[in-house]
Amino acid sequence: MEQRKHWWNGKWGRLARRDVFLRVDADRWYVEQRAGGAEGVSQFYEYASADEAEETVRALLDGTDAWRELSPRPPGGWSTGA
Repeated sequence: MEQRKHWWNGKWGRLARRDVFLRVDADRWYVEQRAGGAEGVSQFYEYASADEAEETVRALLDGTDAWRELSPRPPGGWSTGA
């Protein structure tokens, strides 16, 4: 599974932090909505197309939070350039 995008609501702490992930595996698209950081509770959505998944992402990011897009980690990890 490849992570394509990651958004964070810019808030710290278990009670306030929310994340949204967009992932793809072969021809299936997945959206994860997580509340509470790494140990938080997630809801998962599965779609047959990128358009359907992106529509859900737009709906989840709608609201008053100041969402920030974070860069996903490349498949080989981050290089140090050394």
